[in-house]
Amino acid sequence: QVQLVESGGGLVQPGGSLRLSCAASGFTLDYYAIGWFRQAPGKEREGVSCISSSDGSTYYADSVKGRFTISRDNAKNTVYLQMNSLKPEDTAVYYCATSFQVVTPVFLQYEYDYWGQGTQVTVSS
Repeated sequence: QVQLVESGGGLVQPGGSLRLSCAASGFTLDYYAIGWFRQAPGKEREGVSCISSSDGSTYYADSVKGRFTISRDNAKNTVYLQMNSLKPEDTAVYYCATSFQVVTPVFLQYEYDYWGQGTQVTVSS
């Protein structure tokens, strides 16, 4: 069955880096759009980044532009989120999700069909 598993979260100091992984099983990841979302305590879940299924176009929330990079490794059926220059406000549970219906859902959460369980990222000194 379709499954997404995130990993790579942890505790990092401000200014540090982490790379999150989203490993897919049950489907071929490069055929579908993948999005990264995050939810901080007491806040709504928000979109962070998306990679389109059609041409690999990438999208970023303004708050992470220039610091985060989304990429896809088709051989490993995995999508990554490289996070640099991390700030305390990046602290959240990070989720990846996939859309089987929409080529470029960007940050429309209702367009995503399957979600991972999330991985905690904590940025603190």
